[in-house]
Amino acid sequence: MDRIALDDFLKVELRVGRVLDAAIFEGARKPALLIRIDFGHEIGIKKSSAQITSLYKPEDLIGKLIVAVVNLPAMQIGSHMSECLVTGFHNSHGEVALCVPDKEVPLGTKLL
Repeated sequence: MDRIALDDFLKVELRVGRVLDAAIFEGARKPALLIRIDFGHEIGIKKSSAQITSLYKPEDLIGKLIVAVVNLPAMQIGSHMSECLVTGFHNSHGEVALCVPDKEVPLGTKLL
């Protein structure tokens, strides 16, 4: 395992956001969802693409709190621009389970 300095880790802005809407990413090479996430007044609303269709339907995500990296450069994913990186873990079947807070916290809260 590679080690990083604490200062490097602290540069990563892992923030809590609430899913506003989600839809199937039509035309994606791998099945994915397009998601709009509200990170509160300081950060605002950002878009992302996430390959989470095995475990999540678009309608199941609306209103859900999730954790995403918000300070990476925007990336072109097919026909859409992804502005943040939604986080998750692979289960034993290789499906992605979202990283989510288990209690309500304010939008934009940074992971410590």
